[in-house]
Amino acid sequence: MNKHPKPIPGDLAMWIIIFAELLVFGIFFIAYAIVRINNVELFNDSQLTLNRETGALNTILLITASYFVVMAIHALKKNLSKKSSHYLYASIACGSLFILIKSIEFQDKFSAGIDIGTNTFYMLYFLLTLFHYFHVILGLMILFVVALKTWKGHYKADQTHAMETAGSYWHMVDLVWIIMFPLIYVIR
Repeated sequence: MNKHPKPIPGDLAMWIIIFAELLVFGIFFIAYAIVRINNVELFNDSQLTLNRETGALNTILLITASYFVVMAIHALKKNLSKKSSHYLYASIACGSLFILIKSIEFQDKFSAGIDIGTNTFYMLYFLLTLFHYFHVILGLMILFVVALKTWKGHYKADQTHAMETAGSYWHMVDLVWIIMFPLIYVIR
């Protein structure tokens, strides 16, 4: 029997940030659900203007990016720094495609004259998705710094702390989207 429990991956400070961010997103999700209950027809009509296919593609991209982060950590634990950094760069590519697709979606809405003031659905849509969008950008910056350091050989098999910290943040960003996509794009 193991007398010493395995510590959580990454940095405790990052986990505090993650829990705080999840709390904020949770409050946003609850607010969305409550407002939606009182405006079902408006939300259903507005939701039909969203592109579920690009939302689903973005879900696949973020899940794939998280998979690559996991593979990067496993590669680093085997002391395969270059392979680990390649996985991180693949994750960054997936996250960057998410940002590109989301940017096009935002541009399409703005070009159609739809913005945060259009109606209650779009107010919440833009608040939630833009808040998440900026978290993805921050996650990409964190992954890039770790990937660069990994490529340069700064981390070895016994030094996975930084990558696990970055990975923990990235998985939080992914988890939030996995909840957000059906909430905003699918559930009617």
